[in-house]
Amino acid sequence: MAYKIAVAGIGKIARDQHIPCIGKNRNFKLVAGVSRHGKIDGVPCFESIADLRKSGVAVDCIALCTPPSVRLAMAREALDAGWHVLIEKPPTPTVGELLAMEAYAKKKRRVLYATWHSRYNASVDEAKKRLKGKQVTHLRVTWKEDVNKWHPGQAWVWQPGGFGVLDPGINALSIVTKIMPEPIFVESATIEVPANAATPIAADIRFKRGDGTPADMTAAMDWRQTTGETWEIEVGTADGVRLHLKKGGSVLDVNGKTVREAELHEYEDIYAKFARLLKAKQTTARRWTGVLGRGPVKLLALRREGGGTILDVGTFRCKFHV
Repeated sequence: MAYKIAVAGIGKIARDQHIPCIGKNRNFKLVAGVSRHGKIDGVPCFESIADLRKSGVAVDCIALCTPPSVRLAMAREALDAGWHVLIEKPPTPTVGELLAMEAYAKKKRRVLYATWHSRYNASVDEAKKRLKGKQVTHLRVTWKEDVNKWHPGQAWVWQPGGFGVLDPGINALSIVTKIMPEPIFVESATIEVPANAATPIAADIRFKRGDGTPADMTAAMDWRQTTGETWEIEVGTADGVRLHLKKGGSVLDVNGKTVREAELHEYEDIYAKFARLLKAKQTTARRWTGVLGRGPVKLLALRREGGGTILDVGTFRCKFHV
C-alpha cells in the first residue's frame, strides 16, 4: 500500500528534493499540494490545509516544506486531520514550539518526523565511527555559500524565525553533533545582521568541551560567498588523527587520503525512514540540538547591552552589530 502524501510549501526544496524523491519511492503517492502560489503538475493544489481537508482528497501524511515560523500551526492542523507529519529542518523557530508539536503528535498517536538531511550520508557515518572514543582537540567548520543562489527571492529567511545563515549552517551543526564522540557547547559567537534584516548573514562561533579541556573548535558561516560552495568540517584528535569532511559531508579524507566518497541520497533515505516509521506507527521527533551540541536550546532573552545586542540562548551568548 502506498501512503497518500501531500506537500505543503511548494518552493525550491520541495521541487528539488521532496517531490522527486516521493515520485521514486513506491511507498508514497503524491496526491496534493498546499501553497498560496506554487503548483505541482498532475495533482490538485490548495491554498491551505483547511481547503485541502474540505476537498475530500484522501491524505495519510504531509511533508511541511514551509518556512519554520508557520509549521507549528500547520502541523497541528494536519495532526487534527489524522495525518502523519514530516517536517523540513529546522522544524520550528524555538524548542518550546517543537516540544509542543511533539506532545501534540503523541496525543494524536501520529508519526512526527523532523528531518536533518545532512546526517544521511555514508561518509558522515564513517567519520562518526573513526572518532568513537577519541579526544577531539581541533574542530573547524567552514560553511559558506551564496544566498542568492540557494534562497532566490525568499524574503522569509531574513525575517524573524527565518534563521538567516544558520538555516544552512545548522546542516553543518547537525553533522557535528552526530560525529563528535562527546558533546560540545558554544562558548561565544559573533553574528552579523544586515541593517534591513532580522537574521544574520554571517556567524563566527567558538565552541568548548564540557570537561573544560582546552580545544581549538570554531565555525565560520557566511552567505556572501559567490565563488561556489565551501561546506567542510575538519576534526583533529589528541592521537594525531585528522578527518576532513568535504562537499557537504559526502567526501571523507583521513590524514590527507580520501577513504570514502559517497553519492548523495539524503532525501531518498529520509523518505525510506519515514515509510518505516509509518509502518511501525512510531511517533518520533528529533529535538533541535542547534548550536548547543546535544542539549535542547532555549531562547531566554534578547536585550541591549553596551554597543550591541546580547542574545542569550541557554549557554549560547553572542553579540552582534548592525
